This record gives sequence, C-alpha cells and structure tokens, in this order.
Amino acid sequence: MNIRSLTRGDGVVIGAAVVLFIASFLDFSSYDCPQGVDCSRYDSPNAWDSLGLLMSVFLAGVIGAALVIVSRAMPGRKVVGLDLGQFGTALTVFALWTAFWTILDVNNAGAGLILGLLAAIVLVAGTVAGPLIPALKAPLLSPASPAQGVGSGQAPYGAGPGQGYGFPAGQQQQQPYGAQPSQGYGYPGAPQQGQPAQGDPAQQAQAQQPAQGGAAPAGEFTAFWFAVPVARPLYGEDGSPNPIAELAPGTWYLAVEQRGQSLIAQTQDGRRGVLQDTTGIQRG
Repeated sequence: MNIRSLTRGDGVVIGAAVVLFIASFLDFSSYDCPQGVDCSRYDSPNAWDSLGLLMSVFLAGVIGAALVIVSRAMPGRKVVGLDLGQFGTALTVFALWTAFWTILDVNNAGAGLILGLLAAIVLVAGTVAGPLIPALKAPLLSPASPAQGVGSGQAPYGAGPGQGYGFPAGQQQQQPYGAQPSQGYGYPGAPQQGQPAQGDPAQQAQAQQPAQGGAAPAGEFTAFWFAVPVARPLYGEDGSPNPIAELAPGTWYLAVEQRGQSLIAQTQDGRRGVLQDTTGIQRG
C-alpha cells in the first residue's frame, strides 16, 4: 500500500483503532473496595476475559478499520457482494452500537470500556466523515518531491542508479504532457542543443544524413513518468466500470501506452490500468 495515498481521515481511523485495541487490555469494570478488606489480590477482568465483548466491540472495530483502510488503498475489492469499505464501516458502527449498550448495562464501567466507547465514536466519525469533509480528505503526508532519494544509496522504484524517482534519465527536464521532444517548451520548432540552425542548409543536410534509417516513427509512443494533481481512479483494461486502483498526488507512475486521450498506467506493485482523465498531469 502506498502510504502517501492516505488522507487525514485515514489517520483518524488508524489512531482510533489503535486506542480501541489498547483499551481491550484495560479493566472492563471498576469496583469499590470495602473498608478493612485487602483488595490487592483482586484482578479486575478485561475484554479478553469475555469472548463476546472482545469480538463484538474491540476486535470488530479494529477489523472494520483495517477493511476501510485496505478498501481505500485497493478500490473495487468485495466481500460477500459488499465493497470492503462498506463492510468495514458496518463493522465499526456495530462496534459502537454494542459498546454503547454495554456501558449502560454495566454498573461500574472500567477504564477499558469507557476508553473503548470513546475510541469507537471517533472511529465511526473518521470512517463516515473522512470521504466527506475536505479537511479530512487532505493528504496525511506532504507530497514527495520527484528528486527525493537521489544520493541516498537506494534507487527508487523504476529509476536507475543516480536518478530521481520517476525520471528515466537524470538530466531530463520536465515537459508538459503532449509536448514533442524535438521542440522547446513554448517554442514550436525551436532547435535542440547540438542541432544546426535553420539558416545553414549545408549543416542541416549533414545532420540529417546519419539520422536517416535510424529514426523512430513519428507516431511511436515512448513510456514516461507522470504525476496526477488530484487523486484519480485507474480502471481495468477490460473496460470494467469499477476502478482497480487510485492514483495519488505526489507519487510518480509509469505511462506505458496511450489509447486516444487515455493513458495505460502502471502502479508500483505492477498493476496496469486505464487513466481516463489525463488533464493537468505533470510529466517527468
């Protein structure tokens, strides 16, 4: 899973799930020690002493949070006909519902049950409101710079030694999507470095002779790296309406083919799909 695809809402869900798991080890109920009685050997039970409470509140919430996070990292996965995110959300709501009625039924609720109820409330709020509130939809981590990783000793995914992430040649300059390699940015027909000026026909003829027979066809596609400005779905090549992945901003992906206005993109884990919306993408 690409950690940079996580949002602030996902961070709230993960944090609440961790607190809920910790609460399962705390006292389930409290007690008042009578005066003159030695209560030092009294062991207050926790959620792990009650299988029903453990599964219906604490582990249900933790499993639901995990399913929600996995569904946002790998869209389109289903369980018994339900999307992973829907199934996980239902589990978190069930955990909150059970915790609420359990704490009403207990005379002296302990720290574990109280903390578990609060964590379940935050967990459901983050799960439901995460995709809706703009502040929670913001990336959890700042976008990575394309040049990160250079000089660290390890080459990032798809990059050769000494090259930045997503740059097949370390000395390439960024070009906007659709710009021809033989043209300067913003100057159609601008001569490249080492190319003769248009005013000298003799030098032009000498430069064209070695290039004849070895030049690639004009319409041939060359793979390139790109980044999306906002999160965009990646659909399967078979035309399925359900996305197979989500491209996150701040991450570089490899475009391996072009089909009309769409691109065939490859993710870090090797999955290929169709990026239908290519507006505003940044080419590496």
